[in-house]
Amino acid sequence: MFKRIVIAIAALLLAPLSHSADKFGIFETVHASSASFPDTTAALEAAFADSDFVLHGSHDVRVPEDKHQAKVYVLTSPAYAAAAAAESARTVSAQVLRIAVYTQGDEQKVFVNMANPVAHAMVFYAGSPNYDAMLDAARSVAGDIRKLVARLPGEALSVQQEPMRTEKHYRRYKGDGPARMMAKFRTFRKSQLLIEKAPADEFDEMLTQVTSALAGRSVSDASDCTGWETITQIRLRDDAVYIGLTNPFIEDKMVRINSRFRGDSKSELSPFPGVDHVAALPTEVLIVRDGDNTLVLHYGQMWRMQLYFWDSGYRAFTANMGVPGAIANSIKDTVRGET
Repeated sequence: MFKRIVIAIAALLLAPLSHSADKFGIFETVHASSASFPDTTAALEAAFADSDFVLHGSHDVRVPEDKHQAKVYVLTSPAYAAAAAAESARTVSAQVLRIAVYTQGDEQKVFVNMANPVAHAMVFYAGSPNYDAMLDAARSVAGDIRKLVARLPGEALSVQQEPMRTEKHYRRYKGDGPARMMAKFRTFRKSQLLIEKAPADEFDEMLTQVTSALAGRSVSDASDCTGWETITQIRLRDDAVYIGLTNPFIEDKMVRINSRFRGDSKSELSPFPGVDHVAALPTEVLIVRDGDNTLVLHYGQMWRMQLYFWDSGYRAFTANMGVPGAIANSIKDTVRGET
């Protein structure tokens, strides 16, 4: 009897530890389509129109050599936004939902995945007194996305996708392994790098200045990171605007870097398996009112690339050390009108 009591107590004590050790993908595969790529995207767009989600923009991703097809959708959920109304304006990246449709494998089969709202909530709401409630809200919106995508022809899935981490790791996220030093051991807040600052009452003027700077620059090809395209601009609330950016350079690099060391899933007919990571797009510029100031922020790209592409491996990061800095400097210079 005593032995059974000891076992029962041990099980209760170990249960939370076991749960905390569960790993969550920064992406989640939610569907394997039985339709063509154009038919799948058309069906998904029809599903968006008949849902509570708000579609703010989409983008046809330029996959190297046009070997795969990929498209990213940027959405918000009014219910999720309402749940986060009391959270800091600097956490709004968690509110922006991304769904990707892409082709993969020798038969170029069509899949749908999402940037996992739950994993993002663990990162961005880690310091919130409402953390548990926000995690529940993230689980709810993730479930809503799965239900919406399940309307498509094919098979509904719920597969956590690399890179994967524990909740504890996400809540303290400063990078991964020895590469943390490359991200300067920064949390998400410290990785929000300042581009410009103005008084709080100049928020709208700063927004106009930033959008004009971004619109006034032509975009280069994949060989150079000059110039940025705005996929979407979302005024999430009175004190926060999210601007989603991309260009050929960042698309080419992210797909190639993540594909290079994935020999087990790479073939002549499917040479870029890293296409399954395109829900990392777009990269962000945030305009937020923070206390007495209006801040224009962007993310340290080494921190951001580790968050989404750490499964590429340490070797891939050391081989591409200059890429994050080139991207970050290009965004900063473009917003400041210096290029």
